[in-house]
Amino acid sequence: MSAHPASHVPHRQRGVALITAILIVALATILATQIGFDSALEQRRSAAVLSLDQAFLVALGAEAWAASYLKDDADKSQTDFPGERWATPIPPIPVDGGQVEGFVEDMQGRFNLNNLITPQGAVDEEALRQFRNILIELDIEPKWADVLADWLDTDTQPRFPDGAEDNVYTSQTPPYRAANGPITSASELLSLPDFGVERYQKLKPYVTALPHGTKINVCSASGIVIDALSDGTREFSLDEQSLAKQRTDHCFPTPQDLQNSFHGAGSETLSQYIDDKTSYFRVTALVTIGTSQMTLYSLLRRDETTHLVRPVMRTLAAD
Repeated sequence: MSAHPASHVPHRQRGVALITAILIVALATILATQIGFDSALEQRRSAAVLSLDQAFLVALGAEAWAASYLKDDADKSQTDFPGERWATPIPPIPVDGGQVEGFVEDMQGRFNLNNLITPQGAVDEEALRQFRNILIELDIEPKWADVLADWLDTDTQPRFPDGAEDNVYTSQTPPYRAANGPITSASELLSLPDFGVERYQKLKPYVTALPHGTKINVCSASGIVIDALSDGTREFSLDEQSLAKQRTDHCFPTPQDLQNSFHGAGSETLSQYIDDKTSYFRVTALVTIGTSQMTLYSLLRRDETTHLVRPVMRTLAAD
């Protein structure tokens, strides 16, 4: 009678062994899958990093290419206008594993926000008037000119009636202080309380942040920036399409044209703010390598005497 139970022991042992084997195979499969996934993910990461490194080097090549164009232009021409070779966008050019394209912008065709302040840290009233005119043309409240002037100037006294100093900024969340000095990006406008993205996007194409003292190149400035130099007389009020047609093979309008026509700052004063050549350019290089994309923005400075071009700042954000 006792032989009956004993006959089932091998069957139970075989069942346990089978379950154990299945568990081992399942664990091994899970482990192998995880190792394979981690390995594939690491390969993708490495490939992405390698592609971005390659893209950055290609972008530097595009920057150097643009710099050579700018030097060559200064060697041959006394003025800078959009009809010149350097202003022609670079079409997509094949590179190893992808392509590169880009374009060069004349940054002195915009209003330099740092010119609102003199080298001594005081407000330049004529530049402030010009900036107010730009804001009015764009249907932006002119009070922001005074707010920005207070952000830049070195004193702590708010301008009347629309200025803002530390007492305004320290009440923000989180609190901060006014810059009280030059800015490095036009995007610092967003630091002004309630200025907002909508106003910034409207103003962005017409302003820049360059070292103090740069003049507006009227050969490449937009109609809004040119008209802002005037006291309201709009002899050179042209839309952008008309300006583009006039600038295909020469500078238009010339500084002399403006001095003869505008009455805002007067001929002598106006000459302090305008020019027909440029020292600061921005190169935008868009590189695609495989599935990776990178855009490099390089601010270049061209020496007025030697014409050598050197990078001043590189960033992955436009402003």
